[in-house]
Amino acid sequence: MVEALQKNPQWQGRRGPVVLVIMDGVGYGKYEEGDAVRASRMKYLDWLTANCPHTQLKAHGTAVGLPSDDDMGNSEVGHNAMGCGRVFAQGAKLVGSSISSGQMFADATWQKLSKNALDGAGKGAALHFIGLVSDGNVHSHIDHLKAMVNQAYKDGIKKLRVHALLDGRDVDPTSALEYIGPLEEFLAGFDGADYRIASGGGRMYMTMDRYNADWAMVQRGWYAHVLGEGRQFASATEAIEVYRNENPGLLDQDMHEFVIAENGKPVGTIEDGDSVIYFNFRGDRALEITAAFETPSTADFPHFDRKRVPSVEYAGMMEYDGDAHVPAQYLVSPPSIDRTMGEYLTKSGVKLLAISETQKYGHVTYFFNGNKQGKFDEKLEDYVEVPSDVVPFEQRPWMKCAEITDKVIEAIKSGKYDHIRLNYPNGDMVGHTGVFNAVVCSMEGMDLQLGRLKAAIEEAGGILCITADHGNSDDMYEHGKDGSVKKGSDGEPKAKTSHSLNPVPGIIYDPEYKGEYDKDNLNAGLGISSWPATLMNLMGFIPPADYDQSIIKMK
Repeated sequence: MVEALQKNPQWQGRRGPVVLVIMDGVGYGKYEEGDAVRASRMKYLDWLTANCPHTQLKAHGTAVGLPSDDDMGNSEVGHNAMGCGRVFAQGAKLVGSSISSGQMFADATWQKLSKNALDGAGKGAALHFIGLVSDGNVHSHIDHLKAMVNQAYKDGIKKLRVHALLDGRDVDPTSALEYIGPLEEFLAGFDGADYRIASGGGRMYMTMDRYNADWAMVQRGWYAHVLGEGRQFASATEAIEVYRNENPGLLDQDMHEFVIAENGKPVGTIEDGDSVIYFNFRGDRALEITAAFETPSTADFPHFDRKRVPSVEYAGMMEYDGDAHVPAQYLVSPPSIDRTMGEYLTKSGVKLLAISETQKYGHVTYFFNGNKQGKFDEKLEDYVEVPSDVVPFEQRPWMKCAEITDKVIEAIKSGKYDHIRLNYPNGDMVGHTGVFNAVVCSMEGMDLQLGRLKAAIEEAGGILCITADHGNSDDMYEHGKDGSVKKGSDGEPKAKTSHSLNPVPGIIYDPEYKGEYDKDNLNAGLGISSWPATLMNLMGFIPPADYDQSIIKMK
């Protein structure tokens, strides 16, 4: 049960709001070469780092609930941690545990989908898997897929199809064949069974759209996976090799669709009576393709013409939306996150604003609130979404950081809010493109906005806190074990498009500091889950006893 927070009688108050700036994908780079943040002219971020209490915070691995410290953080788990003030076991860890214990295969959903494929075998029914084929462990893991395929064979399923989305974003940007080749061999190794890849393409070209930003991506995936429409190849390996020969600079994430066919006939369309598992565990890029499967009525699905909607047993790897209960069936229950900062603050009468552009709007609302749709208190919370441009991010690297800042400054000046949180997506979304100069442009554009916020905080007498959910733009080149930059065939550095394992900022700018905490001696060795306790301290509250330690030491 969430109750109002206790006031700290030693807190002397501030005139203005406490503002949390999440610079998505901006960390402290390990290498100078390839660190686009360090290569940028960051006048205001540099000033804040040099003149304010600051520390480095962990934003990956066990610090955000992932299985090991070899696992990159991501925006979903990062915002969970920053919103709930504690570390919960997250998607990859939950799925891995469910598979290793056998619980996934014993539970009703797997049993139902497996039995459906078996019972329909006489009519040619198949079990289909759709998802990201890599070991990036951000949206999926190929080991999860292989474990499910092995179980399907044990269950006696004779026909199985994989619809393979190529990563190149959470792993090396042109590593697809490192996963697809072995996967094809693996599927071919089941005696007496017909297991193979049926379709696929790049994750940023098809299927994996989010936040309703570009439904055409989902349409391209639907046409390839379900209808078998698209460019045909004899194998997925052939498709990747042909596309690369035609466009040598092509990244995996942008590769167009491929449909595996024999004699001009697709080998793996999805038909009535089949079972379908979307095996990504992360929710944001799973909701739209799920809606396409789970909305039978054309009138209720205005996004694109699906042409036909097969009657299938559909399940997601996890429940992607815990409030709307989407999908209707799932294999593993998500973490049960309760008592988030937003819930405590609204119970305590705090008026707050959450804002970002479309690409990260769901992160400062849904994920920040513990995977919860909607608001805790309609009267106390305002959520603002600035529509993102639907263009490649390297073409508009400044994105909407100025428009977001316009609205935040207006909110600060209004005196209406006690707390404001915002996300600048630039460092992450542009970082994923691998275009170094575009990332530098995105950083410098964002830094100008930090300067504007700094001035507004000074005028209002508030507090400005600056952090990130994980690293990305701080590590834009592939490095060898010795730290040297890997080079491509053209002699240029090989672009890195994935997140980094680097720490992120923990900066506090308090221009009307009144001595309630020790600004020269912050707590060290913490993760980003320490922000809720810190923000509560800075708003004059005593954090819940089981929240992770605050960054600041109250006197």
